Amino acid sequence: MGRIVVTEFVSLDGVMEDPGGSENFSHGGWSFEFDRGDEGDRFKLDETLSSEALLLGRKTYEGFAEAWPSREGGFADKFNTMPKYVVSSTLDEPEWENSTVLKGDVAEEVAKLKEKLEGDIVVHGSAQLVQALVEQDLVDELRLMVFPVVLGSGKRLFGDRSDKKRLRLADSKTVGDGVTILTYERAGEEAEARG
Repeated sequence: MGRIVVTEFVSLDGVMEDPGGSENFSHGGWSFEFDRGDEGDRFKLDETLSSEALLLGRKTYEGFAEAWPSREGGFADKFNTMPKYVVSSTLDEPEWENSTVLKGDVAEEVAKLKEKLEGDIVVHGSAQLVQALVEQDLVDELRLMVFPVVLGSGKRLFGDRSDKKRLRLADSKTVGDGVTILTYERAGEEAEARG
C-alpha cells in the first residue's frame, strides 16, 4: 500500500507560496535566499529518488511540466520518468511523460491510488490539494523544510480545518543557514482520543 507524503518549503509564518520565484508573488524566490547546505540538498535528492510517484494539483503540475522535462541529472531524471498523477477537473490531456489525470472525488481517487501503488506518493506544492488531503486524513507523512524568514503575506500551507489534526514529530534537524527539516507522521487514533 502506498503512503501519501507531503513535502513543502515553508516560511516561519506558514507561507508556502512561490518559494522558487516563478509565480509573480511579491516575495517570490524567498527559499533561494538561504543555503540548505549539502545535508539539505541530500535530503531533497534522497526524498526524490525514493519516491514511487508524484501527486500534484493542476497549478503545481503545470509549473513542473514546464520546468523539469528540459533538465538533466538524477533529480530531473527521476521526476521526468516516474508516474505522475494530477488532480484536476479542467486538465484533459497532460503532456508530461507518464502523467495521469485524476478526476472526481479527491478522497476516493487518492484512496484508490494508495491501494494501487507501493511506496511514497509525494506531493510538492499543491496548496489546495494538500489542504484537502489533510482535511480527509489522507496524509501519512508531512515533511516541512522551514526557512528562517517571516513573509507576512502569501498563501499558507494550512487553511481552516473542520477539526484539529494531531501529528507526531518523527524527526527534526537543522541544515545550512538555519533551515529546519521537520518530519511529522499522523498521530495514532489513541492520541486523537486523548487529545
